[in-house]
Amino acid sequence: MKEFLPFLKTALKSDDLEIIPLAGDASARRYFRVVKKSISYVLMAWEPFIDDDSYPFLSVHRHLYKHAVAVPEIIAKSPKEGLVLLEDLGDLTLERKFWENQNQELALPYYKMAIDEITKIHYPSTDDKNQKCTAFQVEFDAKKLMWELNYGWEHVLEKFCNLKIDQKTKDRVYELFNQICETLASEPKHICHRDYHSRNLMLKFGKIRVIDFQDARLGPIQYDLVSLLKDSYVDLNKDLGKTLLEYYFEKRKEAGHGKVNWDKFIEIYEIQSIQRCFKACGSFASFHNLRQDRRYLKYLPGTLQRVKTSLNLFPKYNLFLKVLVDNGLFEKKFDI
Repeated sequence: MKEFLPFLKTALKSDDLEIIPLAGDASARRYFRVVKKSISYVLMAWEPFIDDDSYPFLSVHRHLYKHAVAVPEIIAKSPKEGLVLLEDLGDLTLERKFWENQNQELALPYYKMAIDEITKIHYPSTDDKNQKCTAFQVEFDAKKLMWELNYGWEHVLEKFCNLKIDQKTKDRVYELFNQICETLASEPKHICHRDYHSRNLMLKFGKIRVIDFQDARLGPIQYDLVSLLKDSYVDLNKDLGKTLLEYYFEKRKEAGHGKVNWDKFIEIYEIQSIQRCFKACGSFASFHNLRQDRRYLKYLPGTLQRVKTSLNLFPKYNLFLKVLVDNGLFEKKFDI
């Protein structure tokens, strides 16, 4: 941590600083709380970067900030060292706020604030087509969506469960995966946060703040809504989820976008649930497979159940469900 001191002393104009490591997320980024007397900041340490719109974190930050999305303030940066000093948003995530309350209704106002922020990303931020922003340069096309499904298959079934699925069955399932991805990729595309769940939404002074936005890209609006409302880290009930979807469409209308066909929207929402939740399963299993990190395995059973619930709505995807059922995925104790 001593290597950060020259940058921090210059940025904060003080020699009296305390640097405290923070628990990291699933990425290679490192975070530290920097305390100067009674004021604290967060230091993000990553790889060196060029300070222009080619660096996704800064590029997306500038674009979202322009459209009043509640991202953290940037205090200072050192491109050569890969350092960005940020406003400290504290430690209270939406996940923690959710679990503080036995009555889910008490979390509703905070989730509505989360919807307020995502509609700013989906609509005003997308309508302003600043092609310099990296979010406009990448997208959830069929290839990317297929990669995510393959990631789930590889890390959950093949590497974690050590299943040997015969090639004919695997090929047929992959045909279904391709159908799912082509369907999702054909939907209208808006800027998606890409990881819009309760651990990437902070609460500061009672207001929602958005982090981990650097991988934003174009995609269907359902991707972020599934991430938030079918989040692996919380257990939103069905009625609350429906209330929040209805609230989303109210905010969409306020943003100047017309009505949608509700039945069609829900169909895509549930197909997106299959894809997004199975990809999340792959991520949880991969942390164990690649670095023996078992902390996320406890989220696999619930997330697989979300996949199952959505698959049950589509007889045409029955073979995928059959593979999961026949191989005992829904009874497996992943975190033992």
